[in-house]
Amino acid sequence: MTAALLIPAMALALIAWLVPKLLSMILPEGIKPLIVNGVLSALILCILTGVYFVFLYLQGGIPLNRILDLGIVGNVVFFGRLALSTSLIWAPFMLLSLAGLPRTWVNAVW
Repeated sequence: MTAALLIPAMALALIAWLVPKLLSMILPEGIKPLIVNGVLSALILCILTGVYFVFLYLQGGIPLNRILDLGIVGNVVFFGRLALSTSLIWAPFMLLSLAGLPRTWVNAVW
């Protein structure tokens, strides 16, 4: 039971720390790009965790056609709510990663 909860939570925390770091390599330095990084990171993490929940439902034996019966909007709402509930795990790590990014800026001043 512990491994079934602890390993995915640790993987999610690692991904939440890495996503802003990887986006910072693409985005320019500055306050506005840092805010954009935060929004994009949160969106990416919600999508990843939503896809993970779909995978868990499929692995648990729920047939794909049963999941698709809800329609696109129904699935986005259902799995989106599940994904947002995981923000209790990934949001602190994402915010810490974002807070550390200005230390590495060369051109922009914090």
